[in-house]
Amino acid sequence: MSIALENVLAKAGLKVDANEFLNLVEDAARRLTPPNPDPSHYFSADQRAALTDVGLDLSPRGEDEPDFRARTVAAHAVLADSALSVLEAAKALGVDDSRIRHRLKEGRLTGWKDQGWRLPAWQFAGSGVLPGLEVVLRAVPEDQPALVVAAFMSTPQADLVINEHPATPRQWLLSGGDPEHVARLVATLGTPF
Repeated sequence: MSIALENVLAKAGLKVDANEFLNLVEDAARRLTPPNPDPSHYFSADQRAALTDVGLDLSPRGEDEPDFRARTVAAHAVLADSALSVLEAAKALGVDDSRIRHRLKEGRLTGWKDQGWRLPAWQFAGSGVLPGLEVVLRAVPEDQPALVVAAFMSTPQADLVINEHPATPRQWLLSGGDPEHVARLVATLGTPF
């Protein structure tokens, strides 16, 4: 299996060996909700009644149903593997590592702590940061985790069109698009429509 996994990782452009990747997957899975939570546990009796009245199924996942966490675990593992350390980011930008920590503190870069800072790769471009990054990061709601922001930045958006095709926010910014347009979109993360 490790040879097949190594082939998949290589095709995806991930520079990680199979065992290390499997450790990332295991760690991501451990951080998520239990494998078969009882959704009704999270609601009061009145809330459960209202939700079931409108047709929501609050029963636990059956053993024969696919595990909804698999896609999230894989995405989290890829995000963690592709993230840069403070030293890697400093080298990529040609600055001292203290400047990276300073930018993180000011919100001019984003990341999370996991045995030191980890900075998602989507925010870097060449030997610099993504054009308009600071404008976009200022608009990200504070309660949105790195995985949600990474998914947003790498998912085509109908409101961002390049050559008549929806573009990802990252593509939009790299092509010189207005960062305020991306900021307006990212500000809605976590907001029900």
